[in-house]
Amino acid sequence: MATNRPNPAQWVWYAFGGRLPDRCAEWVLHDVTCRTWVLRHVLRALTQLAPFCLLVLLPGPLDIRVSAIALGLMVGLFYSLCYMGETAEHRSIKHGFPPGVARETRELRRDVQRAARHGIGYRPWWE
Repeated sequence: MATNRPNPAQWVWYAFGGRLPDRCAEWVLHDVTCRTWVLRHVLRALTQLAPFCLLVLLPGPLDIRVSAIALGLMVGLFYSLCYMGETAEHRSIKHGFPPGVARETRELRRDVQRAARHGIGYRPWWE
């Protein structure tokens, strides 16, 4: 990929919802549409939830602190995964792409892979 990637500080800013410079717009579209876009989303969500782990430093029984962190991380990841598509779409719109481009790009990639695997016109029975 010949696009400009953000540096680590910019990536953290991006993970927390910030806007990257215009030179990184193509990378953002790749980030929300590539084959591993779900894994990338989970890594951004875990980056956002990482400060929550500082609760382990509070006084009190360790088992209560660890269970509070685990439950908080599970709830945070649940909501993050529920709105994964909308979040990816919002990130692409924020970086100058028209609405629907991220979803359409993922669907196009899926259709091309399906056609390469099963032939043109194949649709699973559940769709």
